[in-house]
Amino acid sequence: MPDGARTVCTVCRMDAPLTGFWTQVDNPVVRKFWGLVPVVNASAFLFFVRGNGYRDLIHGFKYYGRWRQALEMGAWYGGELAAGGLYAGVDVVVPVPLHLRKRLHRGYNQAEYIARGIAESLGVPVDVHSVRRHRHNPSQALKEHRQRWENVRGIFSVRRPGRLCGKHILLVDDVLTTGATLAACAEAIVGTAPACRVSMATLAVSAYELFGWKGKGGLEAFRASGFRRALGRRFPVFPTPFPADGTYVGGAGGAMSCNGAAAHTAYSLSR
Repeated sequence: MPDGARTVCTVCRMDAPLTGFWTQVDNPVVRKFWGLVPVVNASAFLFFVRGNGYRDLIHGFKYYGRWRQALEMGAWYGGELAAGGLYAGVDVVVPVPLHLRKRLHRGYNQAEYIARGIAESLGVPVDVHSVRRHRHNPSQALKEHRQRWENVRGIFSVRRPGRLCGKHILLVDDVLTTGATLAACAEAIVGTAPACRVSMATLAVSAYELFGWKGKGGLEAFRASGFRRALGRRFPVFPTPFPADGTYVGGAGGAMSCNGAAAHTAYSLSR
């Protein structure tokens, strides 16, 4: 049983809003970085949705000092990354750094604990010293899309590029929304460390950012949709690319709209 199971009981793990993106070379997360920064692989472990127990868990280690949960969830995620095979070539795991002021205020960097859990499962080292956030920027939480990108411009730097030169780097953060922070950090790395490659892994991704869905309906609506049964497998698999008409043919379940109410119900991953 994965170490992360100590944080989440077996029943809750079975109902976890897992994305399955770490098994897919092309997925909605990696597409967010197309044309922005070269990325080998990118994925998120969970869908981040309002009213979901996993959202509360993430807030717990992000704002309320429950850092052990970040470590254990990282180990669970890392086990899935290792089993999936796409991240087998990773050489080093690098967490997105906090500015020193915020780190001192919070007492730790939650992304670092997620990264340590992932690295332990992958059997590779963690580097928390080579990349730094040299400018303190306001929180991204309440900012609009354009403000988020402007807020992170030029805030990262690489002070030890030789340690990352030629390496396959797995860049880790807690929650992916617009992708602005990860893209800015990755841009600083690839622009400084010669011949390096960057992959990305976040513990969660905003379902609203990917699908325009705010998470109404709860887990009951998700179960009622029959989405998992229609697919006949553990994870949803997304078409490559999305069809122009926004439809997705899910096995025996027939067509579902990726933009309409059916998809909003299909991704009802709250408790």
